[in-house]
Amino acid sequence: MTTGNTGVAETIISISGLTKTYASGFQALKGVDLSIRRGEIFALLGPNGAGKTTLISIVCGVARPSTGTVLADGHDVVRDFRAARSLIGLVPQELSTDAFETVWDTVRFSRGLFGKPRNDKLVEQVLRDLSLWEKRGSKIMQLSGGMKRRVMIAKALSHEPDILFLDEPTAGVDVELRRDMWQLVRGLRERGVTIILTTHYIEEAEQMADRIGVINHGQIVLVEETQTLMQKLGKKQLTLKLQSPLASIPPELADWALELSADGGKLTYSFDAAADDSGIARLMRKLGERGIDFKDLRTDESSLEDIFVSLVSQRTAEKA
Repeated sequence: MTTGNTGVAETIISISGLTKTYASGFQALKGVDLSIRRGEIFALLGPNGAGKTTLISIVCGVARPSTGTVLADGHDVVRDFRAARSLIGLVPQELSTDAFETVWDTVRFSRGLFGKPRNDKLVEQVLRDLSLWEKRGSKIMQLSGGMKRRVMIAKALSHEPDILFLDEPTAGVDVELRRDMWQLVRGLRERGVTIILTTHYIEEAEQMADRIGVINHGQIVLVEETQTLMQKLGKKQLTLKLQSPLASIPPELADWALELSADGGKLTYSFDAAADDSGIARLMRKLGERGIDFKDLRTDESSLEDIFVSLVSQRTAEKA
């Protein structure tokens, strides 16, 4: 990741006061402010209809904003469209490409659309990276859905963009493509490409993203470092399987966040993921003093999906 002398990551996409209202009166975006750092993987999460695709479409020049500004490496995406768009590769949700063209021709032509000089060696490398080389002479119409998705990614990479948008790139594709694509994404990030992705596979965002943004009802709800988000909002649970069932939680343990199972055979302790785990040791001592023994224990931690659902539910309730 590129940083300046101050140690602050350099911004490559700057979004300020962005709104989008359609002719029907529906407001898809409501004053979005967002900065994307050069060289990071940024995951944009949100429920269906939250505004993810609208936001991406505006940044990529596919749609025009109602108000606000978007800068791609300093270029205004409206006033300086050509320069801004040349920096950006987009892999949309929809599979849209010429069915009668060959894989080789459609990828090479896409590079030419951006005014890039012919570079067959680079096109070959992109096709090999996406396991498309053996299909280079096949017409798009002859390919499976997964292969067509690979072609869309190849087209987006053909002009060597500095910024790559992946809008639900692994939706409905096979496990092999998901694995290949994330390997490719990691390689692109290592070369300095900034990657912004939306995904319904939240575990992918947790594993891949440096930062996560949550959008809901056209507004950015939260932007946070992935690990920090997990620490701040995640919960841990310690479940003890008791040697002998308890009728109730002893009064001396009332101040602890304990829950007893219906049969009295399991005791669960919930605590913040960021909290000092020494609380577990103190709990164990308390249980020992009370003569409460256990025969097994298990720890669990909130997933990003748990946090995401909680955040969206909370913000929805606040607006109700």
